[in-house]
Amino acid sequence: MNPLVSADAVDVALAKRTILRGVSVTVERGEIFALVGPNGSGKSTLLGALAGDLKPAAGSVFFDGTPIESLKGKDLARRRGLLLQSNQVSFPFPVGHVVEMGRNPWAGTDESERDDEIVAWAMEQVEVTELRHRRFNELSGGERARVSLARVLAQDTELLLLDEPTAALDLHHQNRVLTLIRERAKNNRGVVVVAHDLSLAAALADRVGVFVDGRMLAAGTVQEVMNPELLSEAYQVPIHVLPGPDGLPVIVPKREGR
Repeated sequence: MNPLVSADAVDVALAKRTILRGVSVTVERGEIFALVGPNGSGKSTLLGALAGDLKPAAGSVFFDGTPIESLKGKDLARRRGLLLQSNQVSFPFPVGHVVEMGRNPWAGTDESERDDEIVAWAMEQVEVTELRHRRFNELSGGERARVSLARVLAQDTELLLLDEPTAALDLHHQNRVLTLIRERAKNNRGVVVVAHDLSLAAALADRVGVFVDGRMLAAGTVQEVMNPELLSEAYQVPIHVLPGPDGLPVIVPKREGR
């Protein structure tokens, strides 16, 4: 069986600068793949390439074995959803309308009959139902992040590509989103998530890719990749990997004492 999405020796250049260099990765159905690494290392750029939004300067991206550039825009939008870091909406739409935008790829299909059901489900999952009539531009940063995630969930795709989905969230909503991501993966879908919180990535992911300077330094299971030596090399700071009380690793930089 083909991977759900894969990149084969991909280079991506933006503004005449090469951001990704020879990156290869595969993501299977039912898998959560986390991308970690320093700022500017290429994680978000890879997400854009896997989404089909950024065309590689070299190499290829495949969706279910098909070159991604051969898929029509609307077909691709029905198969993958992309959550960006910037949660911007140009006009002051009500929250309900923003989430409903996720159903646009399904307009004119039999699936559109489920629009109201899926939109209600997506809003409930991230606890924004009570915000339905609020204007998006009046929300807090965390509320905007949750509404934007609801819009992507309403798209109802096989692949979720999520850039820092918990960055603006409080602990309750972080936990809610992590549970939701796991449930989506268990439903035979693939998830790629960019994370700066290394402990979160270790708790969430089946596999982890560590990026440095546009290259994949290492990829593998949490046990294989999330070790002090490799992470300290990637981030250029000493890092501790400690056993947490729940059995999951807690990953923190070594701090200088007072």
